[in-house]
Amino acid sequence: PVPSDAPTAPANGMAKNGNEADIDEGLYSRQLYVLGHDAMKRLQTSSVLVSGLRGLGVEIAKNIILGGVKAVTLHDQGAAQWADLSSQFYLREEDVGKNRAEVSQPRLAELNAYVPVCSYTGPLTEDFLSSFQVVVLTNSPLEEQLRVGQFCHGHGIKLVVADTRGLFGQLFCDFGEEMILTDANGEQPLSAMVSMVTKDNPGVVTCLDEARHGFESGDFVTFTEVQGMSELNGISPMEIKVLGPYTFSICDTARFSDYIRGGIVTQVKVPKKISFKSLPVSLAEPEFVMTDFAKFSRPAHLHVAFQALHQFYSQRGRLPHPQNQLDAAEMVSLAQGIKEAASSGLLQEDLDEELVRQLAYMAAGDLAPINAFIGGLAAQEVMKACSGKFMPIMQWLYFDALECLPEDRETLTEDNCRPRQTRYDGQVAVFGSHLQEKLGKQRYFLVGAGAIGCELLKNFAMIGLGCGDSGEVIVTDMDTIEKSNLNRQFLFRPWDVTKLKSDTAAAAVRQMNPQIHVTSHQNRVGPDTERIYDDDFFQALDGVTNALDNVDARMYMDRRCVYYRKPLLESGTLGTKGNVQVVIPFLTESYSSSQDPPEKSIPICTLKNFPNAIEHTLQWARDEFEGLFKQPAESVNQYLTDPKFVERTLRLAGTQPLEVLEAVQRSLVLQRPRSWADCVAWACLHWHAQYANNIRQLLHNFPPEQLTSSGAPFWSGPKRCPHPLTFDVHNPLHLDYIMAAANLFAQTYGLVGSRDRAAVATLLQTVHIPEFTPKSGVKIHVSDQELQSANTSVDDSRLEELKATLPSPEKLSGFKMYPIDFEKDDDNNFHMDFIVAASNLRAENYDIPPADRHKSKLIAGKIIPAIATTTAAVVGLVCLELYKVVQGHQRLEAYKNGFSQSSLCLFFGFL
Repeated sequence: PVPSDAPTAPANGMAKNGNEADIDEGLYSRQLYVLGHDAMKRLQTSSVLVSGLRGLGVEIAKNIILGGVKAVTLHDQGAAQWADLSSQFYLREEDVGKNRAEVSQPRLAELNAYVPVCSYTGPLTEDFLSSFQVVVLTNSPLEEQLRVGQFCHGHGIKLVVADTRGLFGQLFCDFGEEMILTDANGEQPLSAMVSMVTKDNPGVVTCLDEARHGFESGDFVTFTEVQGMSELNGISPMEIKVLGPYTFSICDTARFSDYIRGGIVTQVKVPKKISFKSLPVSLAEPEFVMTDFAKFSRPAHLHVAFQALHQFYSQRGRLPHPQNQLDAAEMVSLAQGIKEAASSGLLQEDLDEELVRQLAYMAAGDLAPINAFIGGLAAQEVMKACSGKFMPIMQWLYFDALECLPEDRETLTEDNCRPRQTRYDGQVAVFGSHLQEKLGKQRYFLVGAGAIGCELLKNFAMIGLGCGDSGEVIVTDMDTIEKSNLNRQFLFRPWDVTKLKSDTAAAAVRQMNPQIHVTSHQNRVGPDTERIYDDDFFQALDGVTNALDNVDARMYMDRRCVYYRKPLLESGTLGTKGNVQVVIPFLTESYSSSQDPPEKSIPICTLKNFPNAIEHTLQWARDEFEGLFKQPAESVNQYLTDPKFVERTLRLAGTQPLEVLEAVQRSLVLQRPRSWADCVAWACLHWHAQYANNIRQLLHNFPPEQLTSSGAPFWSGPKRCPHPLTFDVHNPLHLDYIMAAANLFAQTYGLVGSRDRAAVATLLQTVHIPEFTPKSGVKIHVSDQELQSANTSVDDSRLEELKATLPSPEKLSGFKMYPIDFEKDDDNNFHMDFIVAASNLRAENYDIPPADRHKSKLIAGKIIPAIATTTAAVVGLVCLELYKVVQGHQRLEAYKNGFSQSSLCLFFGFL
C-alpha cells in the first residue's frame, strides 16, 4: 500500500491557467532555445522523485525544478548533520537534526511557481515509486539501488543514480529498453544548395562550394526545389553517406529523370530507439563514458572501488574515516575481492590500489563543486529522460579531480582531516583544516552576478571563500533582475524582479552562510571605473573570477589580471556546451592569447538583393529597423542641435553624406507625419516599396530568363528568383507589418499610435498607391566585389540641393525625434512584431520558408541559449580550479581547461 504520508502529484505543472499547451516564454525563454517547444512540453508532463537531500540531491532537485518538470517530490529519511552544511546550500545551522527533505522543501519550492514541490519521509515502496516517470537516487546503499533499479526497469520508469564522495563522482542512467530519442545533438537542422546529382547507384549529390555541407554519414535528408530530377522532391527522408566536404551519396537514382539545376537538401532529425541495460546487469557489464582522456583507465577501477565502498558501509555501518590507513587497507582488500569475482572483461589489469585508497580517505567528504558538476550532469540526464532530447549517458560516468589535493600530501593526516562539528567538516575531510583557513582569508573579485555569477557565489559560500576575518568577496553587476533571469539565476525570486542583481545575490548567499564577507557593487568594469578598481584594489586581491556575457569585457579583465599578475578563472556556456579556462601568472597562457574565429558575416549584396535563407531576411529586417526607426531620428536630432552636423557629414566617405542628408530630408520634409493616419499611409507605401516595387525593379534589371556571360542561368545556385507581393488587407501578415511599422514610425515622432486592427484596415482603404513603372539605368550590384569597385563619388549639385531643401533648425524650435533602440524581450513594443513580419514577407518574396516568432527572436536578437544544468556543471569545474589556485599549485599539469557538451556526453579536460 501507498504510505499515508506519500504526496500526490498535481495534475498540471505547466501553466497556472491549467492550459497544458501554454509555456511561460517569459520565464523559460533561454531554455526554450535549448530544448524547443516540443521537448519542453514533454518535460512538463513528467513527475520526478529525488531521493537523498544532501548536497548532491539538492543540487539535482534545484536544477530540474528550474527546468520546469511537472512536479518534484523530495525524499529523505535522514536528519541533517553538521557536515551537510558544506554543500547543502538550503540548510541552516538551526536545521541540524531536522529531516533534510522537510527543511529543504519550502526553499526549493520558491524556485519555480509552475513546479509543485513536496517532501516525503517514508520508505520507497513499489507502489509509491510507480507514480513517477523518473526516479533519482543519491546517497543510497547499493542494495537499495539494485532493488529500485530492477523495479524501475521492469515498469518503464527511468532511473538516474548519482553519488559523490570527496573528489570523486559517479553517475548511472537507465532509461528503459525502448527509449525514443527525438534529437541526439539539439543543433539546428543543416541545409545546403545542390549543384549536381548524378544518375547512378548510389547517386552522388554535389553541393555548392560556398560552404561545406556539414552532414555526417548516417544523417537523413530530404530534397526540395530540384529541377529536372523531380523524383527527389518530397521523397521520404533518406540516409546518406558522406564522400567529402561537398559531396555525399544517396539512394539509387539511375532511373530518375536527368538533373537540370537547383535544389535544397535539408537534414531531418529522425527519431530512433535506444536501449539500456538494467542496473543489476549493467553493474556486471558496464559501459563507460569518458570525462577525461588523460585518465582513460580510471572508470573501470572506480567502478570496482565504489562497489567496495558500498560493501565497507554495509559491513561497518559507516564510511571509512578520513585518512585512516586501516580503513583504506580494508577497502583495497574488498576491491580485490570484487575484481576477482567480476567477469574477465571488467578489469583486465592490476587494480589501481592507490586510487581505491584515495576514495577511502575522502569517502566521508562532501564538496560543493563536485556536487555542482555531477548534479548538473545528473539533472541534465533527468531532462533527457523526460524530453527525449539529447543523447543520454550510456550508462556509467565516473569523475575524479585528484589534482585538487595538496601538492604536499603529507599535510593530509587523520588528525588534520577529522570532523570538528563545523559547517566545513565535509570539506575538511578531504583537504584538512589548513586549506579551510586559506579559503577564509581570500579576497576575490567576482565580475558579474548573472547565471554563472549566482552559481559561483553559492559555491563560494559553501566552501568558505572569504569567510575568515580578513577575507572578502566583491561582486559587481550593474544589471537589474528580469523575469527571464529566474529560470537559471537561482538566487533570485519573482519578488526580486527590478532589484539590483549584485545586492540581491549578496543577500541570498549571506543566508546560505552568514560567515561570508560579501560586498556588492553596481559598476561596469572598464576604463571608466579604473578610478574605483585601481592599483590598490587589484593589489589587495588574491584572484578574479569572470561571470561575463561578452568577449570585450572578458578581454578587458584578462588584461587587468595580466598587468597586476592575478589569477583569473574564466568560464562560459552556450546551451548544453560549456568551457572553463584557468589563467595563472607565469604558468598558463592568458585568455586573450587565443581568439575564436570571427563571426561569418552575410555579404551586403546577398542581404540587399539575393537572400536564400531565413537568416538573411532576418538580418535584413534588423537593418530595416535601424534604418527606419533609429538612425534617421538620431541624425535629425543632431542636425537640429549641432551647428556643424552638415559640415561633418559632408566629410564622410563614399556615399554616406548623400544617404545621411536624404534620410534627414525624408524625416523632416518628405515623409514627416502630422497624424496617426499619416503613419498608416507611410507604412502602406513603404510596404509596397519593399515587397512589390523594389522586386519589380530587380526583375526588370535581371529577368527570370536572364543568362550570365557564360550562358548559365542568372537565377540559379544561391540566387533565388523573387516575385513581387500584392497587398491584401485581409492577409494577417500584411496587416501585422502595417500595425508594427505604423506604430514604430509614430513613436519616432512622438505621435500616439493604435492597436485597433479594424480601424487601421479602414484607414488603408483611403491610401493612394501610385502606379510603379520600372526605371532604366538603375544599377544593381551583383556581388560585394562589384559594389566595392563601383564609383562612389557623389554629385555635389545633389548635395547642395539637399542642403537647400532642409528647413533651418531655427524654424523647428522645440521639435525633436525619438530614436528607438531595439528591445527583443518586450512583446508589447512592436519591435519583434516588425522583425517577424518584415522578415517573413521578404522570405515570401524569395520563396524561403518563414520562421516563427521564437526562431526569429533567437536569430535577430542574437540570443545566447542557456540552461541551468550546464551553468551548474561548468561552475563546479571552475571551483575545482579555485581549490588549486588557493593552494598555490605550481605544476602546470595540475590545472585543467575544461570543455563539455552534455547533449552528446562529450567532456574534455586539457592542460
